[in-house]
Amino acid sequence: MSTDRKCVAAILLAIAIKRRKARKQRQRIWSKDWYLKRPILGQTELLKELEYTSESDFKNYVRMTKPTFDLLLGKIAHLITKQNTMMRDAIPAHHRLALTLRYLASGNSFEDLKFLSAIAPQTIGRIVNETCEALISELKNFIRLPQTQNEWRREVSDFYNLWNFPNCIGAIDGKHINIRQPPGSGSFYYNYKKTFSIVLMAVVNANYEFLMVDVGKNGRASDGGVFRETKFFSKLAANTLKIPSPEALPGCGERMPFVFVADDAFPLSENILKPFSHNTLKTEEIIFNYRLSRARRIVENAFGILASRFRILLQTINMSPEKTTTIVLACCYLHNFLRKQNERTYFEGGLDTEQVEMGIIEYADWHSGPNLQNLQASTSRNASRNAKQIRENFCTYFNTTGSVPWQNNVLR
Repeated sequence: MSTDRKCVAAILLAIAIKRRKARKQRQRIWSKDWYLKRPILGQTELLKELEYTSESDFKNYVRMTKPTFDLLLGKIAHLITKQNTMMRDAIPAHHRLALTLRYLASGNSFEDLKFLSAIAPQTIGRIVNETCEALISELKNFIRLPQTQNEWRREVSDFYNLWNFPNCIGAIDGKHINIRQPPGSGSFYYNYKKTFSIVLMAVVNANYEFLMVDVGKNGRASDGGVFRETKFFSKLAANTLKIPSPEALPGCGERMPFVFVADDAFPLSENILKPFSHNTLKTEEIIFNYRLSRARRIVENAFGILASRFRILLQTINMSPEKTTTIVLACCYLHNFLRKQNERTYFEGGLDTEQVEMGIIEYADWHSGPNLQNLQASTSRNASRNAKQIRENFCTYFNTTGSVPWQNNVLR
């Protein structure tokens, strides 16, 4: 090898060694300096202050009272507690839970929460995902369909007593949850509103509680198609939900099936009632639509409360569809958990109220802000003759034996 070549090789070797040393030196810096001051700069002191001096601000921060927060922490602490190491102390379980709840409640990005918590965004992402998985695991019994005919009948009783709708066992609806386009997914998640989304499908009871949630179907699929892909629909079609056999409506001898109420996005069937088409409605059909709407509004309120309390659902979530599904499910389980723990606090400002004698609806606070995106109305006309007849029978009932004095207010 010539002298010039040897010199060039030596210079290149020296440069490579210098770069390798610099890279190793950078790798030794495992955390930014200000992250190490987390006990001073992070949410530790803020949480202490809120816990003991401002109950209302603490509730606003994590969307629940301190006793409820402690109860929830007791349920999941064993799943999210980490061990300290020689290099650093682990982030305590109560800070992991508080940070996750703040993310769900505020909708702020991990980059924003970095400055609140003094925790790296990548670490926040892991904390949120692990904590949401723990919430789903420990709160799994808070969302369940009735398992016996008597349990279904209790749901029927609530709908009749609260919303004047007999033989109703639930309200069905679905919403789009916007996400960033997953890499390499093309138009798979692209929906009719020209956004990328996954679908949240739910059944709600008369008390605004989720009986069933199904999350994760791609937003591109037709809304009727999404519903037909759920396990709930499969069980309904196979008659394995243990729904009681048809029974007579109050004051009427004719036996009628038990039904779920839904809007135009869903197919009319023997167990699913939807409104009459809004083209050239008869008076009787207007009244039927109104009575059905009063019962179906329960699911709209449930979604409205859910999104107003957990505002991450109103954002375009910058995660994979799988992790987004985990986040949405955690919000739904928290909704039912908080509903059980403190109805008044959780529902505050979130429910529509109605002066039935006057036909006046006072809409809840969530109507005035951004809302979850609705499913696309179905154009299917393939309902069976029997399904159409069942709707006609309910229509007749609401205009005769089952009428109420104030329903004609809708005609004004």
